[in-house]
Amino acid sequence: MMVARFFATALAKQYNATLPFIEKCKLDAWTHNKTIQKAIESNRTTDWQKTYLKTLKL
Repeated sequence: MMVARFFATALAKQYNATLPFIEKCKLDAWTHNKTIQKAIESNRTTDWQKTYLKTLKL
């Protein structure tokens, strides 16, 4: 959970630098999906980013 929270925060603050980790599936499946869930729940990500992240779920 801590790793997922870290990557969700990184997506909120450094979206372009963190996105390749999500796009290339560098994380295990649970952490990958939990990261996306936490980023979508965040108020710091834009609606466009949330829509794109939803398409990357495993």
